[in-house]
Amino acid sequence: MPVNYVTPSAASLAPVAGVRIGIAEAGIRKKGRRDLTLIEVDEGSRVAGVFTKNRFCAAPVHVCRAHLAQASVRALVINTGIANAGTGEQGMAAARETCEGVAKLLEVAPNQVLPFSTGVILEQLPVDRLVAGLPAAAADLRADGWFDAAHAIMTTDTVAKAASRSVELGGRTVTLTGMSKGAGMIRPNMATMLGFIATDVHIAQDMLEGLVREVADLSFNSITVDGDTSTNDAFVVIATGQAENAEIIDEQSNGYAAFREALAGIAIELAQALVRDGEGATKFIEVAVEGGRDRDECRAVAYAVSHSPLVKTAFFASDPNLGRILAAVGYAGIDDLDVGKVSVWLSSAGEEVLVAERGGRATGYREEDGARIMQRAEIGVRIALARGDAAATVWTCDFSYDYVKINAEYRS
Repeated sequence: MPVNYVTPSAASLAPVAGVRIGIAEAGIRKKGRRDLTLIEVDEGSRVAGVFTKNRFCAAPVHVCRAHLAQASVRALVINTGIANAGTGEQGMAAARETCEGVAKLLEVAPNQVLPFSTGVILEQLPVDRLVAGLPAAAADLRADGWFDAAHAIMTTDTVAKAASRSVELGGRTVTLTGMSKGAGMIRPNMATMLGFIATDVHIAQDMLEGLVREVADLSFNSITVDGDTSTNDAFVVIATGQAENAEIIDEQSNGYAAFREALAGIAIELAQALVRDGEGATKFIEVAVEGGRDRDECRAVAYAVSHSPLVKTAFFASDPNLGRILAAVGYAGIDDLDVGKVSVWLSSAGEEVLVAERGGRATGYREEDGARIMQRAEIGVRIALARGDAAATVWTCDFSYDYVKINAEYRS
């Protein structure tokens, strides 16, 4: 079960003007499950996305990048079960055929369709089944389809992840609603996941593209479950422009700061939900590094700690074997780090315990205090490098027995 996360109710997920969503059972990998999602967006909508940096990126990632560069987007199609990655030219043909099937149904151009896939790698996508399921998904198109779609895009997720927010811009209420999926193979560049947010804000295309990159860095690129970067990661934001606010064209535009905060907030909420539902997770852990010379070295330290199987298994066992954290800080790649200035704290529920200082165990630290903190479901690790003013935060989870079981049985 996820760590302190419950899927929002269908009623709490606000429709976004200009967006309609439908789902269907296409039998792509298993019969009797919702595995196909179609999203239709009104003409004039602006769409921006960022994708995995894995060199073995999936066929739909290649197609999405090309289509975003060529045309205005009118539809997105998402299948689960088969990732269509490691599938060569046949996989590329399947991704294009998927777009053609959607285009024919919705009477748009194929390059106005963005395809997304998630699931097993190195297996061919049964595109005939996918295309056969599209009419049912199209018939289901509706403004309030977010709740069902969040369930339909799941793979090893135990719960659907979705969220809505609103913000006032120039006397107009702007709505943001989004969903994400992912529980394993989670690591930045992108985080291993699919994430989609729609909003009715009126915003210039170049501003949207910049914000998507910035927000991805603060959210989906600041999480890790197991350190594996997937082949299919994508984070996409759709802006329909139907809120009739004054267009956001630069950082000085009225409403820019408020919209940026709302977009970052909903993206962070969805990203943290992935970690809370990490495969086999029992603890949600925030690793905050401060006092670095720049943000990159702070992130390097945060990820070294967050990726360490030894650190993660210690948290699962609630075992305050916290020298593992110091070891991870030490191999994070900061060659001139003065370990004699490093301090480490554990915290939870308003309580903070100094664990290490001046290169070793803190004078007042008692192991029972560390154990008490580590028994809780939500834990903070704060690391001070004492070499500058930069900071960074990464969210992760523990490693449990169930992580191994889930991944050992993934294809069964």
